[in-house]
Amino acid sequence: MSATPPGPKGLPLFGASRQYARDPFTFLTAVADAYGDVVHFDLGPLDTYMLTNPADVETVLVSEASKFRKPQFQDRAIGDLLGDGLLMSEGATWKKQRQLAQPAFDVRRISTMAGMMTDRTESMLSSWGDGDVVDVQLEMARLTVEIIVDAMFGTDLDDERIRRVQENLEPLGARFEPDPFRFLTPDWAPTRENRQYKEALSELESLVWDIVEERRGTEYGETPASSVPAEATGNDRPMDLLSILLRAYDEGEQTEKSLRDELMTMLLAGHDTTALTLTYAWYLLSQHPEAEAKLHRELDEVLGGRTPTFEDVRELEYTERVLNEAMRLYPPVYVMFREPKVDVRLGGYRVPAGSAIMLPQWVVHRSERWWDDPLSFDPDRWAPERAGDRPRFAYFPFGGGPRHCIGKHLSLLEGRLILGTVAQQYELDYVRDEPFSLRGSLTMHPEEPMGMRLRARD
Repeated sequence: MSATPPGPKGLPLFGASRQYARDPFTFLTAVADAYGDVVHFDLGPLDTYMLTNPADVETVLVSEASKFRKPQFQDRAIGDLLGDGLLMSEGATWKKQRQLAQPAFDVRRISTMAGMMTDRTESMLSSWGDGDVVDVQLEMARLTVEIIVDAMFGTDLDDERIRRVQENLEPLGARFEPDPFRFLTPDWAPTRENRQYKEALSELESLVWDIVEERRGTEYGETPASSVPAEATGNDRPMDLLSILLRAYDEGEQTEKSLRDELMTMLLAGHDTTALTLTYAWYLLSQHPEAEAKLHRELDEVLGGRTPTFEDVRELEYTERVLNEAMRLYPPVYVMFREPKVDVRLGGYRVPAGSAIMLPQWVVHRSERWWDDPLSFDPDRWAPERAGDRPRFAYFPFGGGPRHCIGKHLSLLEGRLILGTVAQQYELDYVRDEPFSLRGSLTMHPEEPMGMRLRARD
């Protein structure tokens, strides 16, 4: 076996980055089909090894996770956006922040948020009407921003501040779309893209600090109940993330920078993936009326027209399968990167320390090696009798191992409650005749507006 895995030969300096930038999804699928479990190529200056066997993915994320870190190129690319928040921090910093934040994501606390989630969904629905056309991606993003800010920051955003968030997400996302020339353009260069990115970043930072000051000024300065453990107050809703971080800040355990980094990470990462999962679920249901009808039957049988509660969620089995299948076909996080701290052996090949390891959910989730009829939308493939034979990491939308997504349970509860609440009242029909195209950034977004016509259910 050769010392270096096979892979496409790219151009000097750019490597395969031009092909990847043109269409990352087609590129990833093509090289996996052509070269197998381990593929080697250059992405600009990055010496890259792509792994598509679930066993190798599990090695990197779980069984030998201590040998890998978040890659340094992501530190350089995303550092000014997310800093040392949970998504990007490493080592002792990450362990400390994870332990600090964990109570805010405790399942018992998450369960108390179900009513808030459905209330906000019902509020969104009050502005919808039969026959309206809505951009469902924008609607889902607005809703999930409201929910994450309430759940983790303990406050509301008015229409103006939600607009500020949504307007500034686009220039932030554009910064991270694959582009070989971006590797060669320094951050300080006075380009239009750099200027728009910095302006958007400043706007969101300003919004985060506004929220912090409001919380401190209205309740935190007087030791609010939300910042005291529930057992000490009789309050059965434990601390939100902002209360935890503010208390740690006042006790000298957090700096202004660490407070900023965690809140920016939560604001951006805490809503985007859930909004995209729901967007793709609505699209897939609109294209598969038999699955949509089955979802409606379950909702009618379990809920009978009432708003779903936390206690209902375990009975909404098909609803959960729809979301799982949407994340399989359209994983919002479509590729993950790791960097080996030492030389490692993966798939029979030596992978040197400091290289980029690519773990592509897009490829693994759609591989015929692990899935029957992988490109079809089949929520029932998640039935227990059909799910048992697949490798564990044939599906990893939330990552895995010690660094799995801390918000997984929040996102899954939110998705099921929103899907169940909306689908009881409306069917959503995709308005375009042709399928949408995809745009890669930090997450996988539709290229075009996701217009859906609303049809009120009888």
